Amino acid sequence: MVGVVAYSSVSSIKALWETRIRRSKEEEQKRTARGGAPGRLSVGVWEDRAILARLKQKLQTEDGRLILRIEQEEWKSLPGCLIHLSQVQEWQIHRTGLQKIPHFIPSFQNLLVLDLSRNSITEIPKQIGELTRLKELLLSYNRIQSVPEELGGCESLERLELSMNRDLSELPDQFRNLTRLQHLDLSMNCFSFIPDCIVALPALEWLDIGGNCLQHLPEDIHKMENLHTLWLQRNDLEKLPDNISRMASLDTLVLSSNRLRDIPPLMEDMSNLRFVNFRDNPLTLDLTLPPRKRTEDDEGEDDREMFGREFMQMYIQESRKRAFAALNMHRVNR
Repeated sequence: MVGVVAYSSVSSIKALWETRIRRSKEEEQKRTARGGAPGRLSVGVWEDRAILARLKQKLQTEDGRLILRIEQEEWKSLPGCLIHLSQVQEWQIHRTGLQKIPHFIPSFQNLLVLDLSRNSITEIPKQIGELTRLKELLLSYNRIQSVPEELGGCESLERLELSMNRDLSELPDQFRNLTRLQHLDLSMNCFSFIPDCIVALPALEWLDIGGNCLQHLPEDIHKMENLHTLWLQRNDLEKLPDNISRMASLDTLVLSSNRLRDIPPLMEDMSNLRFVNFRDNPLTLDLTLPPRKRTEDDEGEDDREMFGREFMQMYIQESRKRAFAALNMHRVNR
């Protein structure tokens, strides 16, 4: 009887070990099927935990918003374990050498601000269009060459900055779907004209497209009814369309360093235009503002903008006088 009991115990132990060995082999096969190296799963888990712990140290809370802030550290790519921080509402990742926006970006549906300026990003992934709550997308000083049509899906976008990407020269027509976009910076790129999709943006208030290769402005530029600030400095503009005078909301217009020969007379009636700059243009008339009459309340030097609004008014008036004098001379000679 004792022998029978002993034999039964040995059999049970043997069966138990066989079960454990079988389960171990099954787990190893599953890891291999998932692409993992046998016996190294635990190492990968610990690496992810270490990276995640490092990322958590970069979290900050400002004005009730959870922010991931990384600056001047080397992060050429962002790890997949970042998905565990999907509650983050703002990314501020600058000067890290980041080369791409991760394709798992749609996992961050709480993102309101995506600021990846001053990196080495070469493209905007199509998945960006799935961020329907995103309000600000800041990608200035990167190496982006094109904008995907899917960006038009970012229906809440209010601010977009793509300055200093150098080779950027076009926008997809779906860009016009950004009906809430108010602020757009395309300065220091390669645009030779203002795309129609920009003119069609109904909420646009601020546009900087200076430092490009613009040779002309659209004739229907007045359709940008809410635009109050327009930066066009350092382009190749030789003339302005008359319809620019119909931009009723425009109060700031910068035209310095272009190739303008004249100022449209109709601009004289732009009563809302507070600041304008025609500096460094080869204007036909060589005019200088007369000295301002000083009063006892005046202090300091004359701080008038030499090529500003007052200069524009004087230029238009002088052009009109000379045109009228030339017409009279022509009539006399007939």
